Amino acid sequence: MEFCRVLVTGLIIALWVLSARGGDANVLPPCEFRAIYNFGDSNSDTGGISAAFEPIREPYGEGFFHKSAGRDSDGRLIVDFIAERLKLPYLCAYLNSLGTTYRRGANFATGGSTILKPNETIYEYGISPFFLGMQISQFDQFKARAADLYNQVKNSSEVNKLPRLEDYSKALYTFDIGQNDLSVGFRKMSFDQLRATLPSIIEPLASAVQHLYKQGGRAFWIHNTGPIGCLPVNLFYVSNPPAGYLDEHGCVKAQNDMAIEFNGKLKDRIIKLREELPEAAITYVDVYAAKYGIISSAKNLGFADALKVCCGYHVKFDHIWCGNKGSVNNTEIYGAPCKDPSVFISWDGVHYTQAANQWVADHTQNGSLTDPPIPISQACHRQ
Repeated sequence: MEFCRVLVTGLIIALWVLSARGGDANVLPPCEFRAIYNFGDSNSDTGGISAAFEPIREPYGEGFFHKSAGRDSDGRLIVDFIAERLKLPYLCAYLNSLGTTYRRGANFATGGSTILKPNETIYEYGISPFFLGMQISQFDQFKARAADLYNQVKNSSEVNKLPRLEDYSKALYTFDIGQNDLSVGFRKMSFDQLRATLPSIIEPLASAVQHLYKQGGRAFWIHNTGPIGCLPVNLFYVSNPPAGYLDEHGCVKAQNDMAIEFNGKLKDRIIKLREELPEAAITYVDVYAAKYGIISSAKNLGFADALKVCCGYHVKFDHIWCGNKGSVNNTEIYGAPCKDPSVFISWDGVHYTQAANQWVADHTQNGSLTDPPIPISQACHRQ
């Protein structure tokens, strides 16, 4: 009897310990993020490239904003769903000078941005001049200028549009960048050459986090790169691919393998960053797993073929991009959107639909695909 009592007591204690360990995220208080500062490319650009160059035209944005809203989608991006989950307003682009309020953060992302400094213009291949290093410089300028204005402005309505110095340490710093570095590499290098450059691509991102940490940043939410080989654009000019070129879901296998390798090195570097920055809470977010998950299970989830494009005209080797007009066999064709974007994963062959973005957001922001496994609402807590 005594043995049974000891055994039961031991089991209760063991279960209590396991429950406590497994439930840490549940007992942590939610973070009170005062702002979001985002850095990235078109996956999270909310108007930067439109403000700097030619505005993104309709039908982009029509699915939610009912007008073009500077986003490469029919509606919201993952960063918009981050803002919603944290009960913060959608981010204004830093480059958009009209009608903006920055009390709750700013977005430095621009479509076509890379981590590395580009050596080609946006007019050649759509690569933005606002690479990650430039975005960090813009943040520094933003912070300094905002502080000057805050001390000068006396009108309360104007003051309320500006961040306060104490808000920077209470902000969430989000990153979604690196995909275009791989795209440039696929275009200019062999796979072996690109593989050798991966550490040099990742290190500037680590340096950006270190810099923001010195500026007061403490909570970082870093997306890895998605399955670039599953973007329909990568198949637009491919006919009769050789055996092994595509995986079982029709994605370019070698490109996805490179993205996986990039992500592995990124995760390793983030682990080292946690040691280097003792007060930082750094979350690695496996967007690749979420995006590949929705693509590989598209039909089971109620989506159309994952490699079909909602907006644009893409028939054989004739391609008219979303929202543009062109001629096919002497007939003018408009790159129109599909009737129901909510059942498509790819919006325009490169970017995701709002429905797909929401699915990815729902499956990453709950902590099920993050390291450490913590929901975004608790991402200020170092694990």
